Amino acid sequence: MHPIAFQLGPITIHWYGVMIALAFLAGLWTATRRARRENIPAEKIADVTLWLMVGAIVGARFVYVTTYWREEFASQPLSEVFKIYHGGLVYYGGFIGATLAGIICIRWKQMPLWKTADALAPSIALGSVFGRAGCLLNGCCYGRPTDMPWAITFTNPQAHELSGTPLDVPLHPTEIYDALLNFGLYLFLAWLFRRKKFDGQVFATYLLCYAVTRSVVEYFRGDYSNLHYHLGLTPAQWIGVPIFAAGLALAAVLSRREPKRG
Repeated sequence: MHPIAFQLGPITIHWYGVMIALAFLAGLWTATRRARRENIPAEKIADVTLWLMVGAIVGARFVYVTTYWREEFASQPLSEVFKIYHGGLVYYGGFIGATLAGIICIRWKQMPLWKTADALAPSIALGSVFGRAGCLLNGCCYGRPTDMPWAITFTNPQAHELSGTPLDVPLHPTEIYDALLNFGLYLFLAWLFRRKKFDGQVFATYLLCYAVTRSVVEYFRGDYSNLHYHLGLTPAQWIGVPIFAAGLALAAVLSRREPKRG
């Protein structure tokens, strides 16, 4: 895999950044199409998406820096904290940051909260497909060594320099596992959106399903040091517990409301 897409003089464009940009564009396009079914104007979805993008990047970087502070940042200049163009983003941090920013924007724009969340939920899963493709090209979020026939082997020294990726070692393709599961989740949520029984059902289902699928993929990850395991679980698996509980709580509370309320 090659982390660098192309260079324009002194400017280097990384595949990771390209894929993150594509993730937001694909999410915006598909969410806008669903929002029309809820009579939500496309321009309002675009406004929310911009807030989501800012919240996601800030939250994802904040969690990454705090998680890997001792290993990567404690002895580095402060400028290293802001270098996100070649990776260094934590999904759950981005999701939480985007959720908070999205709620603020939705309330400010006086949009129906749960209708909007349902329109956005499948697009979150679709965006993750592009995000994991960026991880694969970058060499980050790699898996444990394996002798499975579908193992992948990284050979590019830049991947090792940027992400510490083991070279010439067959690894579980955890980036592909996650991408395929998220694509399946996108298709399921898009199907559910047209058949939902109450507003908020699609978003709650996303929380439940993603917490489970991500926790499964985590068992194959190989990029965590011993510092990040607590009682045998990774940080993402621990975060998945309250995310799953939130999905259950939302489904229970919102299902008691009258159908199709925002």
